[in-house]
Amino acid sequence: MSEFLSSNKPSLLSPTSSRSVTETVNGSHKFVIQGYSLAKGMGVGKHIASENFTVGGYQWAIYFYPDGKNPEDHSTYVSVFIALASEGTDVRALFELTLVDQSGKGKHKVHSHFDRSLESGPYTLKYRGSMWGYKRFFRRAMLESSDFLKDDCLKINCTVGVVVSAIDCSRLHPIQVPDSDIGAHFGMLLENEEGSDVIFDVSGEKFHAHKLVLAARSPIFESEFINGPEDDKQEIVVEDMDPKVFKAVLHFIYRDSLIEDEELLTSGSSCMVSESDTIAAKLMAAADKYGLTRLRLMCEALLCKDISVNSVSKILALADRYHAMDLKAVCLKFAAENLVGIFLSMNFCLFRFLFTHFLISKQCGHLMWKIWVILLALISSTGSSC
Repeated sequence: MSEFLSSNKPSLLSPTSSRSVTETVNGSHKFVIQGYSLAKGMGVGKHIASENFTVGGYQWAIYFYPDGKNPEDHSTYVSVFIALASEGTDVRALFELTLVDQSGKGKHKVHSHFDRSLESGPYTLKYRGSMWGYKRFFRRAMLESSDFLKDDCLKINCTVGVVVSAIDCSRLHPIQVPDSDIGAHFGMLLENEEGSDVIFDVSGEKFHAHKLVLAARSPIFESEFINGPEDDKQEIVVEDMDPKVFKAVLHFIYRDSLIEDEELLTSGSSCMVSESDTIAAKLMAAADKYGLTRLRLMCEALLCKDISVNSVSKILALADRYHAMDLKAVCLKFAAENLVGIFLSMNFCLFRFLFTHFLISKQCGHLMWKIWVILLALISSTGSSC
């Protein structure tokens, strides 16, 4: 009888497990407030907003109230808040606000949820427009005589940590996947010249390559080698291009990265070099020629760092010539924000060129449009000719 009972005992299954991980997705934003003295007097409850920035899938913004947020304080304090700028409900987050000490002493004013225990847990923002911050962030009279204000400028750093929870199985049995090395393999193919079936002659310097690789990466080479007439051409002469630039083009095609070149990485750091003569500009021209969109965007990013009141018109001309639309948009936005400085620093011909692109792009608002018209009239009154 006992054997019968024991044989009918339910069998135990192997235990299962899961792991819930709650952590923060962190992101930071630096907000520079230039012209603090001009912002004063805008009114209690009125703020200057930073550009929106994304952390944890939500949009955020920093609000600075030069006359304070609370009417009862009579503008005695400045107020600073972090606001949820996108749709969301019950978004839980940690925050940190830092008023930067600009004396170099490192005595920043920091309000932080990080690295300390919160009795009630993270702060919850219930809907779009909800804010966390301080109505009495800093006494205004003390701020204006402190090292936090320098050259009429304040700097506020903000960190947001959005709380997320998930069931994590990967951490129980992690498997490390190495980074892709396909670029290194194709790079070796280029360097070893093994199996190459085409030679490029660039100002007498020879470059061996592979038609299939070129065709896979560039629509221009695809048209020439795959879809074009059957022509077993073994050597191609490349006109109007420096060997150094063509080498960088091949490096990108095979490795999908920019070549390590000091002159390229410091494209416009030397004021002795014209913007159109930099390696970045020449490489952008080559990228446009061969239809290499990603390479062109890389060059746009390099040239974007060199935009100034003295260079914006020339960089805009390059962007227009080589269909660099992102770079063109940045140039036009910079020009709209630095109108007077550009007018004072450039000759009339370049100014007219820049003005023409504003007409075409419609990047400026009604007020900015009026300013451009007034300045163009000023140019015309000088009698300058182009």
